[in-house]
Amino acid sequence: MEPRELETGTTTLGLACKDGVVLAADRRATAGTMIAHKKTRKVYKIDDNLGLTTAGLVGDLQLLARYITAEAELYRLKRSVPMSVEAAATLTANILSARRFFPYWVQLILGGVDHRGSHVFSLDMAGGSLEDKYVSTGSGSPYVYGVLEDHWVDDMDVKSGVDLAIRAVHAAMKRDAVSGEGIDVAIISKDGYRELDEKDVQQRKAAMKLA
Repeated sequence: MEPRELETGTTTLGLACKDGVVLAADRRATAGTMIAHKKTRKVYKIDDNLGLTTAGLVGDLQLLARYITAEAELYRLKRSVPMSVEAAATLTANILSARRFFPYWVQLILGGVDHRGSHVFSLDMAGGSLEDKYVSTGSGSPYVYGVLEDHWVDDMDVKSGVDLAIRAVHAAMKRDAVSGEGIDVAIISKDGYRELDEKDVQQRKAAMKLA
């Protein structure tokens, strides 16, 4: 039996900008109609050049994040270079496809930078891996795509990408009942992986007049 498209109560996105990658997600975790947790981590650092956004079952997501992080560390130790984004996406796809009959109930975005530039990959629970300029997952993704289709430009830099990511997740939180509780944003560039603090996110929202 082919797996059905997974519907998850969350909003995540990844943008491949000209000078780096932006990853973002809301923080709300739900169990049916109940808000189970208000500060759920959905954006993970995998390595200095790699990050992951997660949607789906929390246990599966945390296990996969630990697994992929460990594999990236081993790769760097053995070869003295970081894993490329495509290699990390292929590794993750292989892990997912190995559990085809008892799948991990997840939707992932893996993004990062390497010698070939900036990349984001969407990965489904059956092991499908697709690269694109921007990707969104979760129940809030239709609202995110509406914003991205209207505002994305191919030569966008990270600074503009962060503002666009905040605008898109904010739009999803306004209309999607199971997305909310704030926005986490991570930037991956040649300078490494860093996460924006809450003050910076709020200042950017205020500058864009997002209420």
